[in-house]
Amino acid sequence: MSGTFVGMPAFPPPTHPAFPEAAREAVGNATLRGNLRHATHTIRAKRAKAVTEVSDWAELREAGKRIKDHTLRHLDRYLEQLEEAVTAAGGIVHWAVDAAEANEIVTRLVKMTGESEVVKVKSMATQEIGLNEALEAEGIRAYETDLAELIVQLGKDRPSHILVPAIHRNRGEIRDIFSREMSEWGRPAPEGLTDTPAELAEAARLHLREKFLRAKVGISGANFMVAETGTLVVVESEGNGRMCLTLPETLISVVGIEKIVPTWRDLEVFLQTLPRSSTAERMNPYTSTWTGTTDSETADGPSTFHLVLLDNGRTDTLADEVGRQALRCIRCSACLNVCPVYERAGGHAYGSVYPGPIGAILSPQLRGTGSEIDASLPYASSLCGACYEVCPVAIDIPEVLVHLRERVVEGGEVTREGNKVVLRPAKGHAAERAAMRAARWAFTHPRALRTGQRAASRTRRFHPRTLPGPGRAWSGTRDLPHVPAEPFRDWWQRTRGGKDGAR
Repeated sequence: MSGTFVGMPAFPPPTHPAFPEAAREAVGNATLRGNLRHATHTIRAKRAKAVTEVSDWAELREAGKRIKDHTLRHLDRYLEQLEEAVTAAGGIVHWAVDAAEANEIVTRLVKMTGESEVVKVKSMATQEIGLNEALEAEGIRAYETDLAELIVQLGKDRPSHILVPAIHRNRGEIRDIFSREMSEWGRPAPEGLTDTPAELAEAARLHLREKFLRAKVGISGANFMVAETGTLVVVESEGNGRMCLTLPETLISVVGIEKIVPTWRDLEVFLQTLPRSSTAERMNPYTSTWTGTTDSETADGPSTFHLVLLDNGRTDTLADEVGRQALRCIRCSACLNVCPVYERAGGHAYGSVYPGPIGAILSPQLRGTGSEIDASLPYASSLCGACYEVCPVAIDIPEVLVHLRERVVEGGEVTREGNKVVLRPAKGHAAERAAMRAARWAFTHPRALRTGQRAASRTRRFHPRTLPGPGRAWSGTRDLPHVPAEPFRDWWQRTRGGKDGAR
């Protein structure tokens, strides 16, 4: 995993700044902050309303958690069952251990068709491995068909949100991108294009229509894979996915191995929780399912179907008893929309195709914590817990963040490429390690703790407002807590000591 940068090969970890530096620049962009604030507040308000319509939401959330945990415990068995079912339905299954192997497989499959163009339905897995760049290097052009992904592609930009990749753009910026760039990729934008949503959507529809009708190869991801039948599922709101999945003669789906569910009955749970948590809809406007291939020229669907099952660090993550819960994620993006850090810093600061709270725990596990950006991501949180409260599969993101912070500071044994290795503590955390060890010693020696508390109270008038030396980075963005006039234990003894019932 050391050489694989999730989602943006042109921005490898060694050159991407740590989260604090990237976030500091983003926070200074007033337009970006305005776009994010408006979008995230709108989405989360609608989601909250949609969730309250379901009387058994807590039970659905618990069911989703248990289904995912059961599947992850028996992942090997369900993946083999899926392979058998897909093969029996006429599909071909490929296994990719990492991004390089997945890109090689997909590139080879496209070349076998003799085509030099492909259409894509939004897939985070293909962004994770940098598939578009790999195809371009081999003379194959990939056209994104999701509206937000199209905006990102035309703008030579990077996704900044799981559900709405162009959330950092406003309507005026989108109009300018369409007017300037569409002609380089195909049908140009209409003359006099305005920034009204209807006109922007129509411009995208006309631009993409010709690509749908001539495409012979489609590339997709999948929201879910059903092991018992070998069925893949894509949910979306625009209909572009339906076009990509049914019109091309060859379909190549690149899917992370954690996207599997055992049965259709299990799928039913997620088809209730995913749309409400993501788009605040009771159900997605388009829910497309396909099993294998079609053998009729008049039937919808591909005559050739390839499924590329992607590991790329997932089995290493599975080996971590605390961190593995990140693999429950169904990519709803609810955690991003409630996160105060994401709202202010935006998605690009995370240096990953997976931004926000889920990215802060998923990317350092898939890629490791060896780079500056990945070592900083577990700290990209206030630990307020809002992300855990809205997660439809109950991923305890704050718990994993603290777990990964410990890994960064202390090092220790982890699994990398299937092997147990011992990580060294990350650079720059010596003061933190010393402070934590000192705190541990103090908390295990009550007399020393009491003496220190009394000394702090008696000298509080001399305390600085900011910390000196290495502590300056901490207090530069936080207020130092005020020390009380007397320690709690002394106050309790003075006011309650000796009274009946006092303990």
